[in-house]
Amino acid sequence: MNLNQITVPSLDLIQSIPFYETLGLKLIVRALPHYARFECPAGTSTFSLHQTAVLPQGEGICVYFECENLDEQVEMLKAKGIRFEQDPTDQSWLWREARLKDPDGNQIILFYAGENRLNPPWRI
Repeated sequence: MNLNQITVPSLDLIQSIPFYETLGLKLIVRALPHYARFECPAGTSTFSLHQTAVLPQGEGICVYFECENLDEQVEMLKAKGIRFEQDPTDQSWLWREARLKDPDGNQIILFYAGENRLNPPWRI
């Protein structure tokens, strides 16, 4: 089994599509107003948005995108007007993460974990 796609809810795809394109995803399906799908810039995974009338409550959605050049990627995105809630920070679980929210409040985490993503020292 392989994870192929993640779909997150959006109130307004017209507003959300440019946000994800700015992050570097390539729009491949534009079925407005209900659906949009993107290719990730590396690998074969896809990411999509679907229109919803109500967003999830509480913690909501959290999506991780791995970037080998995390610090440079964050600086480039800031120069394009993307606002981050947390700059790249080393975490106790041995990942480096930067956090931001999409236009619908979904938590987006850009991170780099390298070997520790699949093989942390505490792996079983």
